[in-house]
Amino acid sequence: MFKGSMPALVTPFKDGAVDFDTLKRLVDWHVDQGSHGLVPVGTTGESPTLTHSEHEAVVDTVVKAAAGRIPVIAGAGSNNTAEALRFVHHAQNVGADGALVVTPYYNKPTQAGLYEHFRMLHDESNIPIIIYNIPGRSAVDMTPETMGKLAQLPRIAGVKDATGDLARVCAQRITCGLDFIQVSGEDATAHGFNAQGGTGCISVTANVAPALCSQMQEACLAGDYATALKLQDRLMPLHQAIFTEPGVSGAKYAMSLLDLCEDSVRLPLMPLTDPTKDKIQAALRHAGLLN
Repeated sequence: MFKGSMPALVTPFKDGAVDFDTLKRLVDWHVDQGSHGLVPVGTTGESPTLTHSEHEAVVDTVVKAAAGRIPVIAGAGSNNTAEALRFVHHAQNVGADGALVVTPYYNKPTQAGLYEHFRMLHDESNIPIIIYNIPGRSAVDMTPETMGKLAQLPRIAGVKDATGDLARVCAQRITCGLDFIQVSGEDATAHGFNAQGGTGCISVTANVAPALCSQMQEACLAGDYATALKLQDRLMPLHQAIFTEPGVSGAKYAMSLLDLCEDSVRLPLMPLTDPTKDKIQAALRHAGLLN
């Protein structure tokens, strides 16, 4: 179910509030553009600055707007296990197809603590869970051995791997098994990630260039890595430019140039500086998305 290009969906704002009308239009646009799934209220969805009620309303809106046309994996992470369970239950109750749960950040649990966190979420819910391993943000790295233990639980379905370490894919194939879903959380290495055994990407760039990202992922799934590489060559300047400053600010600015949403973000994030705007404009032209 979870494969291909799955945008880590931005949360559009208008006058400081969540713009639900634009959010619904974005869901329809992604379906039309060929995205294979949607992942609302992850970091790119600005989950750290959404209230709990906003977080849940965004998930509910995206599930209803998608209407079963493509899967929805709801962001449901927290460094508080009870709070994460609340978000997992909400995702389950509104009909999301899965829950994306980041490794608990800031409090730096041991591997045993990571295992128990995800085991509890698994045991007290009935929805597939995707582990989100991003040590650069969470300050803790789940090892392939710990992930392998979790993979034995039937609803621990896979991992969004944002370590940037392509050897991890092979290591996790050994510890977690070949049926364990591995999707990249890093656009710039997504092509190589798939060659190592991955099956997709939860992508920031796909907010801006969903058709190109979808085509690249479909070429990888078909084993046509030469075609996929040509598409990645078109996308690479955009991957790089979007992450010059925080990725959601870059993605929203690029989307504003394409008349998809406003580029407003919530503090402590800031609008882009002019040099980064210039980079994004040039990258959009390189990808053939802006005249």
